[in-house]
Order: sequence, then structure tokens, then C-alpha cells
Amino acid sequence: MIQPAKSTRERLLHAVLYEACAMLILVPLGSWLLGHGPAQMGVLAIMLSTIAMSWNMLFGALFEHLERRFGWQRTVRVRTLHAVLFEGGLVVICVPLVAWWMGVSYWQALLLDIGILLFFLPYTYLFNWVYDHARLRLKTA
Repeated sequence: MIQPAKSTRERLLHAVLYEACAMLILVPLGSWLLGHGPAQMGVLAIMLSTIAMSWNMLFGALFEHLERRFGWQRTVRVRTLHAVLFEGGLVVICVPLVAWWMGVSYWQALLLDIGILLFFLPYTYLFNWVYDHARLRLKTA
């Protein structure tokens, strides 16, 4: 199925929903797993979320442009490419921030980011699948 283009308003709604749902899961989980307080994890989550929302909107627009240009449909392969490229870009952007905020080496920040990535790869795929299906149902209702 080829998705109709999203407006800027819808793109913003998509990004906010994506990040809010992720933070509701990750802040308590990260605090528990890493032994840092919820405040430190919460601030880090807000910083990463702000970066991720901006990246989500920019990357989403670029990827959807490619979808329309090449007539791609959202198959498993295209969704996987989307998720991998999106998360790969975030790794490059976020590792230095995580190292600074957590007071760890780049290597430790990369390992932490890999852990976050292992959460977000399936989360990104599933969230967007649910969102796309809900969007189509609302558009045809």
C-alpha cells in the first residue's frame, strides 16, 4: 500500500506520539537497569527525544520522498530499511551526547546506545505499522 503524504501537522503528531510512548517505557526501564535516578534518565530521555523527534520529521520526509519517487510500497523490506537507516542516523547523532551526560566513554555510550537501539528497532517497526494501519482506517472511515 502506498501511503498518502503526511502534512507537517500530522508529521508532528506522529513524532510526538512515537516519542511519548517510547519514554513511558524507557525512563523507568533505564533507571532500573542502569541504576541511575529517574530524573537523570528523564532529562537524558528528553534530550534524546528532542533530537529524535527532529530527526524523525526530517528523515521521514526524506524517506517518504524516496518512496513516492521510486514507487516503493511499505513491504517488510522497505519498513526494515526505514527502521535501520533511521536508528543508524540516531546513533551517529546521540553517542556524543550520551557520553557527556552520563559521564562515560564513547565506547560505553555506544554500548548504551546499542541497548537503546535494540529496543527501538522493533519498537520503530511496530509503532509505524500500527500508526499506518490506524491512519488508513481513520482516512477511509
